[in-house]
Amino acid sequence: MKKIEHKLKSLAQERKKAVAWLIDPDKTVADTLFLDQIKEVSRLGLDFIFIGGSLMNSNEMEKIIQSIKEVDSKIPLILFPGNVLQFSDTADGILFLSLISGRNPDLLIGQHVTIAPLLAKSNLEVLPTGYILIDGGLATSVNYISQTIPIPNHKPEIAVATALAGSFLGLQYFYLDAGSGAKTPIPQEMINEVKKSISAPLIVGGGLKEVSSVKAAFKAGADVVVIGNGAEKNLSLLTEVLEYVNVLNLSLNIN
Repeated sequence: MKKIEHKLKSLAQERKKAVAWLIDPDKTVADTLFLDQIKEVSRLGLDFIFIGGSLMNSNEMEKIIQSIKEVDSKIPLILFPGNVLQFSDTADGILFLSLISGRNPDLLIGQHVTIAPLLAKSNLEVLPTGYILIDGGLATSVNYISQTIPIPNHKPEIAVATALAGSFLGLQYFYLDAGSGAKTPIPQEMINEVKKSISAPLIVGGGLKEVSSVKAAFKAGADVVVIGNGAEKNLSLLTEVLEYVNVLNLSLNIN
């Protein structure tokens, strides 16, 4: 079993919780402050770094990946691509996202065909992921760029049916996302119902601006939470979440 796959599936099986920091290269500068932040979250046991964004206008991704690896080469660096141009074989893995909540064929399979030959030649660990976009109370970049309608956040049954379909198609991971800058996080009921319907690791992101919302996501069944926009505005949110998860996982071990 590959390293990232093993870690994700072990977390789900052991009921341990994990945190991913989503870094947008368009909004990040690999300066001394950023490197100090990497050192701090590494010390606190950050589980994953996702790297990507909806637009990715800059050419800084390679530089940022290299800078992170020079500080800590052990944190898995996973591409979270918005399109096929967001590719780097210097990362450790890639969320091979199929936007199963939408009906845009390009994001269901089209771009996957384009990048597949590159992935076959790379050493990236490919993580087949069902990406499910949920209404976070505000139109986000993901909505606009993907040209898809998010699932209403008061319709957990649609999210469950979508996750089940992805599971039957053989997808191995699921990502419920309200989108970067979402006004509200995904409701606990929806997370809980999706988690009960699948046996795969569940990633949850979007709208997690407070520790309380992260706690709620974990309680509902999320295996991994993704902190992105919230950490951009306030890195202490990420450090507080990591400190909480360390205590939570310790209590799970004791029990």
